[in-house]
Amino acid sequence: FFRLPIVTAFSWLVSQSVLAATVKMPWTEWLKQQTHICHSSGGEKTKTKFLWNKDDKPFNLSDPRIIVSNNGGTFRIPNDGHISHFQGKYRCFASNKLGIAMSEEIEFIVPNTPKFPKEKIDPLEVEEGDPIVLPCNPPKGLPPLHIYWMNIELEHIKQDERVYMSQKGDLYFANVEEQDSRNDYCCFAAFPRLRTIVQKMPMKLTVNSSNSIKQRKPRLLLPPPESGSESSITVLKGDTLLLECFAEGLPTPKVAWDKMGGDLPKGGESKNNSVDTLKIENVSYEDKGNYRCTANNFLGSATHEFHVTVEEPPRWTKKPQSGVYSTGSSGILLCEAEGRPEPTIKWRVNGLPIERNPFSGDVISPGEISFTNVQPNHTAVYQCEASNVHGTILANANIDVVDVRPLIQTADEENYATVVGYSAFLHCEFFASPEAIVSWQKVEEAKPLDGRRYHVHENGTLQITETTEEDAGSYSCWVENAKGKTAVTANLDIRSNFILILLCINGHKASTHFFPGRIIIDGANLTISNVTMEDEGIYSCSAHTSFLMCVSVFPLPEYIVEFEGNKEEPGRWEELTRVQGKETTVVLSLAPYVRYQFRVIAMNEVGRSQPSHPSGHHETPPAAPDKNPQNIRVQASQPKEMIIKWEPLKAMEQNGPGLEYRVTWKPQGAPVEWEEETVTNHTLRVMTPAVYAPYDVQVQAINHLGSGPEPQSVILYSGEDYPDTAPVIQGVDVINSTLVKVTWSTVPKERVHGHLKGYQVNWWKTKSLLDGRTHPKEVNILRFSGQRNYGMVPSLDAFSEFHLTVLAYNSKGAGPESEPFIFQTPEGVPEQPTFLKVIKVDKDTATLSWGLPKKLNGNLTGYLLQYQIINDTDEIGELHDINITTPSKPSWRLLNLSATTKYKFYLRACTSKGCGKPITEESATLGEGSKSVGKISEGVNLTQKIHPVESFEPGAEHVVRLLTKNWVDNNSIFEDVIETRGREYAGLYDDISTQGWFIGLMCAIALLTLILLTVCFVKRNKGGKYSVKEKEDLHPDPEVQSAKDETFGEYSDSDEKPLKGSLRSLNRDMQATESADSLVEYGEGDHGLFNEDGSFIGAYAGSKEKGSVESNGSSTATFPLRA
Repeated sequence: FFRLPIVTAFSWLVSQSVLAATVKMPWTEWLKQQTHICHSSGGEKTKTKFLWNKDDKPFNLSDPRIIVSNNGGTFRIPNDGHISHFQGKYRCFASNKLGIAMSEEIEFIVPNTPKFPKEKIDPLEVEEGDPIVLPCNPPKGLPPLHIYWMNIELEHIKQDERVYMSQKGDLYFANVEEQDSRNDYCCFAAFPRLRTIVQKMPMKLTVNSSNSIKQRKPRLLLPPPESGSESSITVLKGDTLLLECFAEGLPTPKVAWDKMGGDLPKGGESKNNSVDTLKIENVSYEDKGNYRCTANNFLGSATHEFHVTVEEPPRWTKKPQSGVYSTGSSGILLCEAEGRPEPTIKWRVNGLPIERNPFSGDVISPGEISFTNVQPNHTAVYQCEASNVHGTILANANIDVVDVRPLIQTADEENYATVVGYSAFLHCEFFASPEAIVSWQKVEEAKPLDGRRYHVHENGTLQITETTEEDAGSYSCWVENAKGKTAVTANLDIRSNFILILLCINGHKASTHFFPGRIIIDGANLTISNVTMEDEGIYSCSAHTSFLMCVSVFPLPEYIVEFEGNKEEPGRWEELTRVQGKETTVVLSLAPYVRYQFRVIAMNEVGRSQPSHPSGHHETPPAAPDKNPQNIRVQASQPKEMIIKWEPLKAMEQNGPGLEYRVTWKPQGAPVEWEEETVTNHTLRVMTPAVYAPYDVQVQAINHLGSGPEPQSVILYSGEDYPDTAPVIQGVDVINSTLVKVTWSTVPKERVHGHLKGYQVNWWKTKSLLDGRTHPKEVNILRFSGQRNYGMVPSLDAFSEFHLTVLAYNSKGAGPESEPFIFQTPEGVPEQPTFLKVIKVDKDTATLSWGLPKKLNGNLTGYLLQYQIINDTDEIGELHDINITTPSKPSWRLLNLSATTKYKFYLRACTSKGCGKPITEESATLGEGSKSVGKISEGVNLTQKIHPVESFEPGAEHVVRLLTKNWVDNNSIFEDVIETRGREYAGLYDDISTQGWFIGLMCAIALLTLILLTVCFVKRNKGGKYSVKEKEDLHPDPEVQSAKDETFGEYSDSDEKPLKGSLRSLNRDMQATESADSLVEYGEGDHGLFNEDGSFIGAYAGSKEKGSVESNGSSTATFPLRA
């Protein structure tokens, strides 16, 4: 079947806080987006579509500024600065092919940041004894609004019967005194839901002293004199009525209240900051009437009357009910609501006013719709909307016109059983439209059942009373209407009276005993037939042999009494008490103001029985609270502020209506009166004059019936501020190269401005003493809890300079840092070398190579090389030491080793402080007659950096070795060592500077360079561009072109051939030389190609100057090989 849509949920979701239909944007960062959700239930076969209206106009879900999901049932408005454009009243419509359901209307408000206007407030000057009013005029914002009058030091302006702050926030003085003079009267407006507090510009009040202060009779300032002697007040039922009267006069008038023609509500008159006000909570219709306040002093009186009217938003008394109808039938929809003023009832069909979709024959009135001759087009969702000036409520009712053959919902061939003499119930639940007739018959008789023992209920269930064994058998349930009929079969089993069988485990089988009548004992079995009430009791079974005798006793059951009545979790049953033995009654301790329902469960060793049928509801009378809130605490707050929180009373602990919490506080131990405020939630924000000051705080539960027990005081502290002073570092003691001890002076308690949590040490490395290199600032932090004046700082780098500071921190945060203290760490032992490799082995020698440690931790003095024999036996050879005193030497050749022997090598790097951890390597020497083995792999280890070559002494020999990155057996590489001799290169170029062709070439290059520079200068002045590439193309240098044309070989793992005629490219990424017409590379500097006598030094790394052009090619020098 298809099903009409029903709006089952309509809500606004806020990422961290639900604010009904109001959000605070865009100035609160924690609120990221607003989500609007509309859920519906429309059946599995009916796809639901969602539409939204904003301000009674279709809302465009394709707006790119919103994110739509759930087929339009959900859309989110990200907080990207445009959220205020979406303010308005929203309504959701859920539709399918059968109708349209609609939600109530919810208003989405994005309030602006409340601000006091920037204004210049003129100073006020009055005579002593005169009245005055300081206006606040707070800005509009999201309620609730809390107003405070304080001075610039955030100290509250004291209020009493002479000084009073009205509900609108104005500060009234009945008569001023000299002590009222001050220039910093500040009005603060707090908006808790916006987490915003704004301050009005300070006001200056000057009170001039007078020698002749005139006394005068009272004159009302509240209500304002312009309102006359009476005013009207409207309050909603259930809200709180607050009437205030304040009069000026000298002496200060006293205010009293009375209700004309009746009595004041009990406890209604309350003193608030020593000023009489009238406060009535949870207002009812009985509270309407005329109230009068009278202000008196000995010179006279003044009065004002309040005409109080109680009104109420709409509430349902009869909501329209959904129904299923058949074609041609009739029905009625009722819709009644109460409220003051009386609500207006409007009907809609599928979200549209019913006037647009009238049905002939239907009678429509504000309270009902009467259907006559219902037709299929009546299938729709009908909405009833009741509204008055205080609100609107909406109810949906589904009218479904269906004509189908009966559908039986009870399964076929269900089995039922009962005992002779008891009633049997055979179920036949069905759905039918038009209405159907239900009949039952026995299958074998094929005729309807008839007789007083048979009764068919409206839901189709057959009840057979006083059953007999003849009632057993199969029954058919037939449901028939105008569209057809359907049947199911049910099977009934009738059993004789109960037979109770008791078994005794391990029983000795005795002879069978027959008791007269119903009881039979057959060995271990006791059988009782036709059990009656007289058989109730305790039975025991004993079994014995020559070795063992046992007795089993079945105890009486235990009863568990459960209740349901928790308003917070309706429908949840909780255990209340347990009853032992034969007791069938119990006296229960109950909580006041709870609507109880009870049930009983029996329990024995086997388990629990099914619960009994619940009792009727029993409501206990209300009472005053009998406990106060627990876990009173202060939440993290701002300086000079306390946010007091506590665990609210649960619904079962409230004891009555109108639960509130009376919070009182005062400075700890101070002989002053308690300050007080009553709230309905479980949090209160209090402004305090001092930072982190202790306060005595009490929280008492109250309701309409009275107050809870006398509350206990707890000590809470006002909000913390940051520490405002820094410790002084007294010294840094160096323990070793990586550990120091820091001592400092503690911060005075009064300068911490909170609970001292500890001290924080910050340090950073400034430079290494090894190479003097400056390090970027990277601050390390270590915290020490509690009140202490020293700390150990570990994991420092050895042989380095550090800066160190100390600061105090509390729960608010960290205070200022101390002046940096500079200290140095001494040398330490190095880390282990980065690698150790055996690069060549022979029968009696081994060559080792290694890398420098990552951290030297001081000046490297050398290495300690150790080795020993580790052949595959349990014994190991003697450890031999070699001290290598040349730190720059990266390799060592060991001699006089034993052939065909496995060795383990240990290498440690050393400083003046000792040697570090060793790095190890293992290798075996070769046997007699074996060829020496070098270990190379992966090809040549190319580097990207070209190191400058120092000037060679003429005639000296220098060796260039080609090494590889890793090691494999490749003898050819080791045997073809490339060597160059400095004297050979010198002879090659001895007389080049005296050759005529060389001088001519240099002159030509100089002339071309001058011409090109001139052309470049001219083109640049004309806005042209100079292309080096064009010049190179037009004037190629022969030597450079020759170098480009030459083919260089490449070395790879797969090509293990010795180097032959020329040196291959050692660095494919080597930068190219400068352009051929430039002589810069031949100038002075560390990287020149020629030494003082003009000889070539074997490296080509020209210095680049500004404006030089780089080539993407590569160029290397070609060396002759030494044969």
